[in-house]
Amino acid sequence: MRPQLIFGMSVAFSFVAWGVVTQQYIWPMLRHQPRENALRAILTFHAFRFIGLAFLLPGVVSPELPLAFARPAAYGDLPTAILALLGLITLRSRLGTVLVWAFNLLGTADLLYAFYQGNRVNIAATPGLLGAAYFLLAIVVPLLLITHGLVFRLLLRPGAAVVSIQERRAA
Repeated sequence: MRPQLIFGMSVAFSFVAWGVVTQQYIWPMLRHQPRENALRAILTFHAFRFIGLAFLLPGVVSPELPLAFARPAAYGDLPTAILALLGLITLRSRLGTVLVWAFNLLGTADLLYAFYQGNRVNIAATPGLLGAAYFLLAIVVPLLLITHGLVFRLLLRPGAAVVSIQERRAA
């Protein structure tokens, strides 16, 4: 089987598997939380986006990994992680809402651009280029994109909470 097909299947199966996990476990837990708490859980997960810097580490990835892919993937993740942390710190304020929007827009654009650049430089054709970072793309990135979708859903919901605190107390 061609490496591109194996890589594509890995990413596709990861989206399906994480979609099931999200539908069965993550969203049911988050949808009953006040929006601030639900966002806090997702932002905490995304605070680990600094791991994208691994795309710049020879030994983790091949030194031949095209910089056209590696640099944007690594340096897009870093400000996303910083915005996630700043969003966590300021979550209860208007500034926090602005920072969460900035985090979500930048983080989503970063991941989509990494997919675009990866396809453009055809990194899937030479699987050894990614080294251990293969698992970031095949396992972690699909969950990151799905959780960005959840953040959009939470931010676009009317009111300060997905289910207000008063409704939770009444239940």
